[in-house]
Amino acid sequence: MANTPQAKKRARQNEKRRQLKAGQRAMTRTYVKKVQAALAAGDLDAAKAAYAAAIPVLDRIADKGVIHKNKAARYKSRLNAHIKALAGN
Repeated sequence: MANTPQAKKRARQNEKRRQLKAGQRAMTRTYVKKVQAALAAGDLDAAKAAYAAAIPVLDRIADKGVIHKNKAARYKSRLNAHIKALAGN
């Protein structure tokens, strides 16, 4: 348990940040799952629309430091590769 005043404050700050980031991570997963669901259904137009909606969300949370920028880039790259593969069929 935190004993000093600054350690107590840091614990409060960390908990507040953890809760904010948890919501942002959940939102990101939702957007990614929407793209994946459209891909699984084979709906190219829906997949492209969901991908276009997911890109700014991934970029925004990467800028905020919720996820690493390389992880956001990896998500975008893989989703885009799946969309291109679906379009090629």
